[in-house]
Amino acid sequence: MILPIYVYGNPVLRKVAINIEKDYPGLRELIANMFETMQFSDGVGLAAPQIGKSIRLFTIDATNYEKEDPSAAGFHKAFINAKITERTGAETLFNEGCLSLPGIHEDISRKSIVKIEYYDENFEFHVETYEGIKARVIQHEYDHIDGKLLIDHLSPVKRALIKARIDAISKGKVETAYKIKIAKK
Repeated sequence: MILPIYVYGNPVLRKVAINIEKDYPGLRELIANMFETMQFSDGVGLAAPQIGKSIRLFTIDATNYEKEDPSAAGFHKAFINAKITERTGAETLFNEGCLSLPGIHEDISRKSIVKIEYYDENFEFHVETYEGIKARVIQHEYDHIDGKLLIDHLSPVKRALIKARIDAISKGKVETAYKIKIAKK
């Protein structure tokens, strides 16, 4: 089932999400719905807060980036109760977008390597290291479960320059190919 995406202004996007247990109600269906929603919306990742759930869960499908980064081929995963334990490597810039900030694309600097602990959809524990586009997408989605958005990485000047666009998003004055959910006033 395709779910609406919560856009900037919704308080759930600013909350630090909570861990879940393996018996979380409807977890398998939720993960399947998140992948379906992400793919329908042309996203590379989707975090549970973006669909209104303040839980530590995100999905990633970076297959579209396999031409730029061959290691992204087949990178289709769910991350539950994730914890980044290390960020290393060079700071790299990449033009990022976000389903919760439609139409906003900005150069964001992030470390090129991450070490992450997480549970998969079968609740099996993993400790893995990723680099390149996989590390970038993981960090972007991880920000969501920590209540952060890509605009938080911008300088105050850059943020001021796009303030009108951000405000328009919070009011639902934005065109998307997917359903959005604006904050109730």
